[in-house]
Amino acid sequence: MLRLEGRVANHDRTFDGAIEIDTTTGLITHVGPKTGHSDLELGDAIIFPGFGDIHIHARDDVSKSQVYKEDFATVSAASVHGGVTHVADMPNNPVAPVDDARYAAKEKLTAASEVHVTLYAGIGPGTTPLARHVPYKAFMGPSVGDLFFASQVELEGVIAGYRGRNVSFHCEDPAILRESVDKPTHEQRRPARAEITATEFALYLIERYELVGKLCHYSTKDGLAKIAAAKARGVRVTAEATPHHLYFDHTMLTDENRLWLQMNPPLRGRADRLALIEALRSGLVDYIATDHAPHTMEEKLQGISGVPHLDTYGAFATWLMAEHQFTPQDIARVCAFNPGKFVREFLPEGFGKGYGVVEPGYVGSLTILQPDAPLLIKRKDQKTKCGWSPFEGYTMPGRVLYTVLRGKVHQAS
Repeated sequence: MLRLEGRVANHDRTFDGAIEIDTTTGLITHVGPKTGHSDLELGDAIIFPGFGDIHIHARDDVSKSQVYKEDFATVSAASVHGGVTHVADMPNNPVAPVDDARYAAKEKLTAASEVHVTLYAGIGPGTTPLARHVPYKAFMGPSVGDLFFASQVELEGVIAGYRGRNVSFHCEDPAILRESVDKPTHEQRRPARAEITATEFALYLIERYELVGKLCHYSTKDGLAKIAAAKARGVRVTAEATPHHLYFDHTMLTDENRLWLQMNPPLRGRADRLALIEALRSGLVDYIATDHAPHTMEEKLQGISGVPHLDTYGAFATWLMAEHQFTPQDIARVCAFNPGKFVREFLPEGFGKGYGVVEPGYVGSLTILQPDAPLLIKRKDQKTKCGWSPFEGYTMPGRVLYTVLRGKVHQAS
């Protein structure tokens, strides 16, 4: 039995209390008032339900051709370091999980991870739903391998076969990307209108085919109103925001950092960034999801898009609290409760009520933050195999003290 006492933050309240976790089942068995006994001295740290990152790229598949960047074991180490207790891995692998056999083969590899891994299945030209219940990902524009579509007509023809499924969309319109290919900068080659046009079409698909939809790594201010209107009329859609789109904007780009801060979709303007922060606070944007993309430093200097974030997930949450006055409940909602709600229906037996709430019956995985213990991000401290961070040299206002996985305590810093 693990017993912890301190300040607890759920999505709906903050309270001083005690938590007991059965280390055999990995589930929370009791939440009640403090009694003066705790297995860890936590001081004024905050105990959160375990954070979940529902958009990562672990790079691990049966081909093993990209595990020089990352694998499920190093994903686990980086997650624990960043206070992340479960992840959801995207399917754009060289051997993409687009059918039951490939999905099962990739799922076996996740045993190397101590944090729980939910796998997305891929949607591409000619694919059909799996026999089992899983989340799906559709890349509307170019991606790794052939998991993307060249036109809206081609995409709709396939999506029609996924009626009622849970589908996440990478919203960049392929026709606009083709039109912009000769522009001088990465940001101009992937303009905001490519995301907005794709957003309109994704919302149409979600509504017409009764999907449970999610818009990945959202980045544009003007698209937020379209998401708000869709939610208001009952469309089942949620949206992610990444740490990089919330922290950086294109006014911060220099000759020295431009390649390091290249990703898809690219950084937008300051107004976009601030609008995303407010949308996250209000609940219009539902999740902090990193799009953790662990490319090597050599690859980044060659112009490959994507940045790693798992190591810094929890520290970034303290920046939202200090810099933008997010409450502990706000952080619990976007980092724990909503991600837990997303993965709940895909969890295997033995996970009780799932992740995201400090209450009896939920998974005994916790993220314990010290909000006022400044952390200088250093390359040497990162656990991701790619070995770098876009936040290198930046100081976050707080840090992860402990990551608890099903009652097992890991010291994160």
